[in-house]
Amino acid sequence: MTNWHFISKEEALKLTGSQLAGLSAAQSTAGLRKHGRNELLEKKKKPAWLMFLGQFKNTMIVILLVAAVVSGLIGDLKDTIVILVIVVLNAVVGFVQEYQAEKAMEALKKMSPPAATVLRDGKPVEMDAADLVPGDVVVLETGNMVPADLRLLESVALKIEEASLTGESQAVEKQTDPLKTEKSRPADPVGRVPLGDRTNMAYKSTVVAYGHGNGVVIATGMNTEIGQIAQLLQEDELQTPIQKRLADFSKKLSIVIVGICGVIYGVGFLRGEDPMAMLLTAISVAVAGIPEALPAVVTIALALGARRLVHQKALIRKLPAVETLGSVTFICTDKTGTLTQNKMTVTETWTPEKTPADLKIAAPDALLLCMALNHDVKKDKKGKPVGESTELALAAFSEENLKAAKPADFPREAELPFDAERKMMTTVHKFTDGKFLIITKGALESVLKISEKTDKTATAEAEKMAQNGLRVLAYGYRLVDSLPSEISFENLEKQLHFLGLAGLMDPPREEAAQAISDCKKAGIVPVMITGDHPETAAAIARQIGILHEPTDEMISGAELEKLSTAKFSKKIEQIKVYARVSPAQKLLIVKALQAKKHFVAMTGDGVNDAPALRRADIGVAMGITGTDVSKEAADMILLDDNFATLLKAVKEGRRGFENIRKSIKFLLTGNSGEIWTIFIALAVGLPVPLLPIHILWINLVTDGLPAMALAAEPAEKHIMQQPPRDPDESIFAKGLGWHVLWVGFLIGAICFGVQFWATQNNDPKWQTYVFTVLCFSQLTYVMAVRSDQNLLFRQGFFNNRALLGAVVLTFGLQLLVIYVPVLQGIFSTQALSLKELGGCILVSLVVFHAVELEKWVRGRVKNSMNTLSTKNPAATKN
Repeated sequence: MTNWHFISKEEALKLTGSQLAGLSAAQSTAGLRKHGRNELLEKKKKPAWLMFLGQFKNTMIVILLVAAVVSGLIGDLKDTIVILVIVVLNAVVGFVQEYQAEKAMEALKKMSPPAATVLRDGKPVEMDAADLVPGDVVVLETGNMVPADLRLLESVALKIEEASLTGESQAVEKQTDPLKTEKSRPADPVGRVPLGDRTNMAYKSTVVAYGHGNGVVIATGMNTEIGQIAQLLQEDELQTPIQKRLADFSKKLSIVIVGICGVIYGVGFLRGEDPMAMLLTAISVAVAGIPEALPAVVTIALALGARRLVHQKALIRKLPAVETLGSVTFICTDKTGTLTQNKMTVTETWTPEKTPADLKIAAPDALLLCMALNHDVKKDKKGKPVGESTELALAAFSEENLKAAKPADFPREAELPFDAERKMMTTVHKFTDGKFLIITKGALESVLKISEKTDKTATAEAEKMAQNGLRVLAYGYRLVDSLPSEISFENLEKQLHFLGLAGLMDPPREEAAQAISDCKKAGIVPVMITGDHPETAAAIARQIGILHEPTDEMISGAELEKLSTAKFSKKIEQIKVYARVSPAQKLLIVKALQAKKHFVAMTGDGVNDAPALRRADIGVAMGITGTDVSKEAADMILLDDNFATLLKAVKEGRRGFENIRKSIKFLLTGNSGEIWTIFIALAVGLPVPLLPIHILWINLVTDGLPAMALAAEPAEKHIMQQPPRDPDESIFAKGLGWHVLWVGFLIGAICFGVQFWATQNNDPKWQTYVFTVLCFSQLTYVMAVRSDQNLLFRQGFFNNRALLGAVVLTFGLQLLVIYVPVLQGIFSTQALSLKELGGCILVSLVVFHAVELEKWVRGRVKNSMNTLSTKNPAATKN
């Protein structure tokens, strides 16, 4: 591989078979045949129909389909139709989500410029950028998008915005000389300098911010830096925690249900029951055990969470991301615009104590006047300042603070533009008494070289500023009676009076430090990953608390390249700041953290962030500064580009998972109750208490509507003071499995008691009693399951009005099933008297009081343990 940044312009032209005048038409045609078009290739996409069929691979869906087929074969078409509708709707939702996720490469292709200006036999010609080949000499002007990777041949005050590719917050000043490896700019093991430091290169899809120049094409299409990113983007995405948990849950539940069905069928067969009747009973149990509403409940819970997040300036692109947020243990965040304001600002100035006598203005105001005059900021038609970010910051600061003079009184007469070799810019202005004011701005060492007296104090102050992450600019001036006949560097940039320093930076957002602190309280580790300079990154990280502990480390991309995989894995949890990293390294960091069993959120806004955004457990793109590529690769978009918003999203993610878990607890407990009701009845020789249509009604309506409403449950207190959930934690963790069994058994025992009593008294309405008690028991139970800790009277009835409405609606629908003649025929129910209905309601309340009593006892035991640990901490440790 050729390290183009280390070779001369002449060598670059020779290696590409080109010359300063560019290629001929014949050479271009031959090059196109050899290298192909300058386009990004896509991985072969999965057809839409195959994507849709893939939604039916879920174990729970397969069992439902089998149940639907068997129900149809034995003539129960009502159950078949209902099940198929559920399955198809769930597949449509999954298909839409997966289809949207396939757009990242399309956005990447759109970033390629449609046209480019090249030299053909020395003459500029505009052509389709896709037809560029290595050796073409491309002309660059302000505002152009770079059409391919170039080795620069000419640079006239050329600055290129590379933030989308490297993360560099400022436009990069370009030059044409070959680079040398230095301690301050270490190369990686194969001799390459980090992208952000390759000042003699220009890369595809970056933008010319200032000046003009040209360069020879050294790579096109997939061989460009952005092409390599495109290859990284084609990695498969990982499953989210909820997808993993539900897949695991479905398999385990399926095994249990098949086992129970087998036992029930076997018991009935041994008792001499009709095999077809027992098959129908086994199917009833299977339908009872499968929470048909679960896919819809999870989708609605995630959708509600996504809607709430939009109001908090976070847009969810992929619904599972809502829940994934609650599992995050590491947040790898970009610096520019996320933790900082993405706006260069003058934060510090310094002037020598001695006032410039000839300017007749105090030193601070003299510095401000020179700052106001020496810049290239213009105003557009609307009066908005336009220019390079550093220039805009200087102009804004001087305009806001200068009171002693008016810049308009000092019109510009001449100028020497900035260039990378001199590292200075000079302007000439009319001054009072017919004199002329010469102002030079630039790097401190450059300005001091042409000043009459060097100031050691200035050097020390500049070093302090640099250590605090500031970009330092020095100012010098001199007054002359008349302008030289020739405006040149030699005539103007000499014998200056040193005037002062200006320190600039992209300052942290006001809320960033608090957000980082909250992040740590929530048990989440914040890590800064940026393409910016190490000094700048470290300064910001210290200010906002990312670099805080003595064990916290920072590493550059070049240093990371030299680390072995084993060493990197060993120290990765101590590294809190990564600076000057490449796209491949960002991906490496995410993978290394995931290998340590961490769940990683990755923020980014550039093309360079897209592979890591796609690979991370949750990719977070910036809505304001983010490129289309980063947004398409991400799971979530921060509409205000604010790290604090990400913390709000994490809270919503934790709330979302807890509410999904409550819904699952409610659904499984209800299903457990249905299975126990059928199992106990069969075990003691009673008839099957529920028909398949009863079970489907309970699962989809009595269970489904309240379970969906649980998604609106407010967050539990102190949810952000808890550590992140263990991503490998089972859905049945924290006692959920035992709760499902004992409450389900209680519901089954109550229903069995009602059936036994009614059949002993030869009451023909016994099946309607069982059906109604089972429904009402679950409606009372859902009010108790709203919180694992708080009793209902402490929590309040009205802070989840959606749930209250769902309970009232479901109660009314159950009454319709009991009392409307047409529905009586469909559901095989009989009308109940008020006394019978009241009895069913009273019996159903037993479940609610039992669960509330369990919470009360558990709370008392927990308080007693906390009191004991407070009085005797040593006992708790032991």
